[in-house]
Amino acid sequence: MSVELSNINGGNGSQPSPDKRELLCLLKLLKKYQLKSTEELLCQEANVSTSELVGISETDVQQVLGGVLGPSGGDTGSKPSEARPKSPPKPTAVTEANAAEALAKFIGDDNFDAQQYEQAYEEFRSFVEDSLDIYKHELSMALYPILVQIYFKILASAQKEKARDFIEKYKSDLDGYYIEGLFNLLMLSKPEELLENDLVVAMEVDKFVIRMSRDSHSLFKRHIQDRRQEVVADIVAKYLHFDTYEGMARSKIQCVATAGSHIGEAKRQDNKMRVYYGLLKEVDFQTLTTPAPAPEEEDDDPDAPDRPKKKKPKKDPLLSKKSKSDPNAPAIDRIPLPELKDSDKLLKLKALREAGKRLPLSKDQLPSAVFYTILNSQQGVTCAEISDDSTMLACGFADSSIRIWSLTPTKLRALKEAEALRDLDKESADINVRMLSNNGEVTRSFFGHTGPVYRCAFAPEMNLMLSCSEDSTIRLWSLLTWSCVVTYRGHVYPVWDVRFAPHGYYFVSGSYDKTARLWATDSNQALRVFVGHLSDVDCVQFHPNSNYVATGSSDRTVRLWDNMSGQSVRLMTGHKGTVSCLAFSACGRYLASGAVDHQIIVWDLSSGSLVTTLLRHMSTVSTITFSRDGTLLAAAGLDNNLTLWDFHKVTDDYINNHITVSHHQDENDEDVYLLRTFPSKNSPFVSLHFTRRNLLMCVGLFKS
Repeated sequence: MSVELSNINGGNGSQPSPDKRELLCLLKLLKKYQLKSTEELLCQEANVSTSELVGISETDVQQVLGGVLGPSGGDTGSKPSEARPKSPPKPTAVTEANAAEALAKFIGDDNFDAQQYEQAYEEFRSFVEDSLDIYKHELSMALYPILVQIYFKILASAQKEKARDFIEKYKSDLDGYYIEGLFNLLMLSKPEELLENDLVVAMEVDKFVIRMSRDSHSLFKRHIQDRRQEVVADIVAKYLHFDTYEGMARSKIQCVATAGSHIGEAKRQDNKMRVYYGLLKEVDFQTLTTPAPAPEEEDDDPDAPDRPKKKKPKKDPLLSKKSKSDPNAPAIDRIPLPELKDSDKLLKLKALREAGKRLPLSKDQLPSAVFYTILNSQQGVTCAEISDDSTMLACGFADSSIRIWSLTPTKLRALKEAEALRDLDKESADINVRMLSNNGEVTRSFFGHTGPVYRCAFAPEMNLMLSCSEDSTIRLWSLLTWSCVVTYRGHVYPVWDVRFAPHGYYFVSGSYDKTARLWATDSNQALRVFVGHLSDVDCVQFHPNSNYVATGSSDRTVRLWDNMSGQSVRLMTGHKGTVSCLAFSACGRYLASGAVDHQIIVWDLSSGSLVTTLLRHMSTVSTITFSRDGTLLAAAGLDNNLTLWDFHKVTDDYINNHITVSHHQDENDEDVYLLRTFPSKNSPFVSLHFTRRNLLMCVGLFKS
């Protein structure tokens, strides 16, 4: 036995040493929460067998945790038999002060009667049940926030069991999408925890919004006044906001369509600001491709009377089409955009020529799909991304590495050495090709992050790539030197997503710290910090005109932010789970979002209203994208299915039968819009990408 092991095992004695006892308690805790990989790794490193956990009880685990995490901060290496010093009175005083603060905040005085609140809720519940069907659905939307606020008050009075029983008794009255929030609230056990809970603070700062017809709202107020329900009236005044409208009350389907977020529905004033969703005018490529006119020579040259006249070069019909000015487009100088270099213009010209060979898609002509399956990925694939020109595939892994493959016969080449670069003719037309070495590789790897990589994003110029990680950093990698160029620090928690702007230079990130940040590649400080979400910002996406950023969050909302002002200009509610992916339509007017609730929702950015909800997936929708011509919407998820939707028909039906902000379609037969479903054998989809010719490329991870 090695020296290290003899120290851990405490010599020849039968009782384990304090160090080993704490180690075994930690292993017991890992086993309890089924963290098998961590448990096996720790056992291997410490040379400890899981059979030794038999002598460790739950009490031992609690004692060790109490010693490490307790306020006394005692020596964790002390023997179990030794009495720990008593914790100083200061933390207790602070706890009592916090409890008193919670009591004063949620109750107001010590004369609190939980029975009175429960009786008031029972009367309101009966009122909703006895209401006419036309009003019942809108009135029932007030049950959840009132139930939660009464729970907060009972818990603030230190009646934990009574508060739990209250929730258990009435939770069956609520829709299923509220159960997850209630489960998280039941984890609260002390009054002082109310002061730090995100949901509690959110409902305190931002009132819970309920959209209700004026007739339903009148019934609601009359009930409170006639029954003299001061208890409910006080909760309504402090924590609820009614956004009333003229017209008929909404049906059950219409109410549920926009419900589900932690703050209720969006207020109409949240979506009143104008959004310039149009596309920017493209560069005039004709001037780039047409050679400069030669100096005119006199036609009456006596020495060459019969000289033939020079023909003018023909204009390319593809390039001579001038884009019409869009009245909904922002000014070209609304935000500073990088000036295009000649090499960038040539890349755009190449993309435009390739787009000219694009296959038009429709319900009668669906795209071909190619599926890249990632095999033997023991280190765990966490993300995948295909470059805009469809020549490279980048994957991020749980072991903090990034790997890039070439999807064409062309290998991934690096820059030549500095001495070789000095000898090149800088004026040559193919200087960009001459700068690269002759030898290339099919795949290359990046190392630098210290945590799982959650997103990779290629720059539009295809010479840079971004990545974000659990280590709270964003890294910019050069695809010419194949090294890290910049590390951006600003987020203090894991960064879930990062995306380049379509025009380059800018990029946006979303993090566990509830913020999204706008960056520029030449600055290590964020240009804008978008604050407003109540939970993680799980996905981000740039608008095609680079003036706006969309974010999806665990608070079940989707927001649109103005990059110039940093303000939220659209708030869209309707998802019943964490928003996992976003995609803008080719025209820029519509935004599609997929979520953990298996739904795909299409939004109209001009008004912030919900266009339609598409239901077909049986699990999380993990990736979503539009075809290059904007006629099809492709979505895929963890249910191993790829679905194609007729987006052209969706928009036609929406425009021809325009629905108001308050009302949504009662019927939504998804089979009307669903064109085709492609199942994979046993591979969840990680990424989708349409090539410039409308070939659909898919990336998935094989699970045996």
